[in-house]
Amino acid sequence: MENDKTMPILPVEAYTSQDWYDREQERIFSRTWAFAGLVGDVREPGQYISVQAGLNNIFIVMGQDGQLRAFHNICRHRGTQLLRAVGNTKKVITCPYHDWTYDLEGCLLSVPDRRNQFPALDMASLGLKKASVASWRGMLWVHPDENADSVEDWFGGVEPYLGPHSVEQLVEYKSGRAEYTVAANWKIVVENYIDGYHLAHLHSGTLSIYDHRRIESGFVGPHFFFWEPLSPEYAANVEKNASSPLVIPAEQAGAWVPMLFPGIGLAENEDSWSVFHLTPLAPDSTRVVVRTKMADASLLAFASQSVRSYSFWSGRVRGKYDSDDGDDPMASGDFMQEDIYACEQQQKSLQSPYFEHGPSAMNGEAGVRRHQEVVMAWLGEEQ
Repeated sequence: MENDKTMPILPVEAYTSQDWYDREQERIFSRTWAFAGLVGDVREPGQYISVQAGLNNIFIVMGQDGQLRAFHNICRHRGTQLLRAVGNTKKVITCPYHDWTYDLEGCLLSVPDRRNQFPALDMASLGLKKASVASWRGMLWVHPDENADSVEDWFGGVEPYLGPHSVEQLVEYKSGRAEYTVAANWKIVVENYIDGYHLAHLHSGTLSIYDHRRIESGFVGPHFFFWEPLSPEYAANVEKNASSPLVIPAEQAGAWVPMLFPGIGLAENEDSWSVFHLTPLAPDSTRVVVRTKMADASLLAFASQSVRSYSFWSGRVRGKYDSDDGDDPMASGDFMQEDIYACEQQQKSLQSPYFEHGPSAMNGEAGVRRHQEVVMAWLGEEQ
């Protein structure tokens, strides 16, 4: 009989129930710092981006004074959303419904036919509702609460365990962005991300360059950290064939793959940095947006590394089932497609009356169990 400490904690309904989903939106995603974009996304007055943070749609806009401000994307008249996902509103923000107009500092400037329609209107009390905005490690963050604790306090404990890249010095290219809609609960996607047990099995071909026996992982507060080095064989191949220095020191080459609570994955290796932004869409649907950056000065080194990597893999690495079916995600040679397939198949099984949780790997899935404990605590559920 397995020890209770190695059994999953969350019930099936945590992954299927609308009630669970609604409570997570209110108690987790509406009360934590949310990833909004990269620092370069808002770089001139009037430019803005918006993000869904739980129950709140929030936009960041740069004022004429060059400062970033965050506001709830709600007109103070009837609540219509003011701005779309991204754009440049120039000097003012105008509601598309009734043309109520605000300046970039959130103050209400004008109301059509004010004297006749709103003779007693107090303009000064109807500015946009403020949210918090911050930059951290080259990323933009928002919090629905205007007086939220600092983003440094929220992430500070885990920062020493993150990867070595200086994100602000890296460059994003158009080809470095991808978006996926995964037919699975957001927690399944997160649990897959922090599950060390599956790496040597589901990804036996696609991630064989890493030494899964030497994983270092754990939690700092609600945030998960993870690092594993290159496999000795692959590390020797890189060192032997290197024609230019790697972007980071050789002893730091490997996979740095933390998951910041509640759903911001980061991924760094010797060549690049990526952010995996998870947004729950429904109890059984999650959007994942991936953005990748590289160092401008290392493009030649990156290209050389890619050639070396392909040469190392060529002829020895195929999909999980060694299939020639181009539509088979398990034969694609793409670890993201392998993960998506596994998550979606797991979600489907939760609907079966015969499903029951099996035992959890003592070490390889310890992070999964800890994440479930964190979710339970944020929801105020007893374990």
